[in-house]
Amino acid sequence: MSSSASSFPVGSTVTSLRQIADALAAGAVSAEELARDYLARIEQAGALNAYVHVDAELTLAQAREADARRARGQAGPLTGVPIAHKDVFVTRGWRSTAGSRMLANYESPFDATVVERLAAAGMVTLGKTNMDEFAMGSSNENSHFGPVRNPWDASRVPGGSSGGSAAAVAAGLAPAATGTDTGGSIRQPAAFSGITGIKPTYGRVSRFGMIAFASSLDQAGPMARSAEDCALLLNAMAGFDERDSTSLTPAQGGVDEDFTRLLGQPRGGASANQPLAGLRIGLPREYFGAGLSADVEAAVRAALREYEKLGTTLVEVSLPKTELSIPVYYVIAPAEASSNLSRFDGARYGHRAAEYRDLLDMYKKTRAEGFGWEVKRRILVGTYVLSHGYYDAYYLQAQKIRRIIADDFQRAFGECDVIMGPVAPTVAWKLGEKSADPVQMYLADIFTLSTSLAGLPGMSVPCGFGEGGMPVGLQMIGNYFGEAQLLQTAHAFQQATDWHLRQPSQG
Repeated sequence: MSSSASSFPVGSTVTSLRQIADALAAGAVSAEELARDYLARIEQAGALNAYVHVDAELTLAQAREADARRARGQAGPLTGVPIAHKDVFVTRGWRSTAGSRMLANYESPFDATVVERLAAAGMVTLGKTNMDEFAMGSSNENSHFGPVRNPWDASRVPGGSSGGSAAAVAAGLAPAATGTDTGGSIRQPAAFSGITGIKPTYGRVSRFGMIAFASSLDQAGPMARSAEDCALLLNAMAGFDERDSTSLTPAQGGVDEDFTRLLGQPRGGASANQPLAGLRIGLPREYFGAGLSADVEAAVRAALREYEKLGTTLVEVSLPKTELSIPVYYVIAPAEASSNLSRFDGARYGHRAAEYRDLLDMYKKTRAEGFGWEVKRRILVGTYVLSHGYYDAYYLQAQKIRRIIADDFQRAFGECDVIMGPVAPTVAWKLGEKSADPVQMYLADIFTLSTSLAGLPGMSVPCGFGEGGMPVGLQMIGNYFGEAQLLQTAHAFQQATDWHLRQPSQG
């Protein structure tokens, strides 16, 4: 680090987005100096395999432009602040691979809306983060580029599919990153890696330029140290996009909103000592039964006691169809994946087999070579449930139960304001521990899938440590368009605790 920036400790616990912005505004560091420091950290931490593509020249060019904007007096709150992008978002200049051999050398001619909006806010791209292939996985072991390692314990997974983004933030290789959540892929890696992440209401953030897995479930969101950081990022990311048919219009609730507006504000009638007085926290009995490990439950229960000190009331609620969320998800998501991934055939872009007899043989060999085993498994399942004779029995029934799951949440929200519980039944497991048993891997998503099926906003907040000193995440679920309240609730907890400031020694 240059002498002019020596007072600004890059990657340390104090580098919140607001503190970075304040340092940039005060001239304590330039965007270029900041970018160089993060690039150096990324190079030093290559063993984590958090990034799949870094281009220092592109990053520094963006940083210099951010410094020029600041010199012209055109800086916003995020101008010059670095960010990493999950490699499911297409980007000009950087490769856009979705963690797959199928797109290993693909470069997009345009930016995804999320990338475009964060760039418009002046953020500087550090690179593209590793991920499970086409976002299919819970451990980030399904990447063509190899597994990501958890910064807290390199022998363990960081969670998936946004594991590269989670590991990068946890290890101080980026102050923030983008992620996507189809069935828990922001919340679960955030929990496993000890950071904060939020999945917005479905349709809040544009899916344009996000390489599709399951179109009715995929949703982009921010991953960072704190709820405040996530709120600042969501301000730049969210909003209606006419290029995305699933984007919520202003009439549907897709309006510009200041997600920071409630941060640090006591609820109506609450005091400074109990800023969340009157807030009812619903605890689903289905989230605290058999299968939840004792260490995770202990950390979550301790966090809930902290919430009681902040003035909240805990009430028991029921989400009776929780156990059905796994079979429902693993019918709907593979069905949509089999359709979305049909475009990867070697004819237009991406990988193409070197030798083939005819067009059909080219399709077969290209897809056999280009896709990994988990992607092939889900394509086969999806094609089966959509096939003649099985559509009504599987796919249609799954959609009906999906509606029932959403209704369960609405009944629960009649009794509470926010739902809380664990993100995952256990802390992060060892690399390879569940790879041979896909069903065991799928069961790890039991507490996150139903939120995605219902299209509700949810987030993970660090709340303690479990077995092996691994982080535990507290899940918060809000009603539709309840992101500001979720962020307020998380922020109050983070003002009273320091779990979100803890860092692994590798970071």
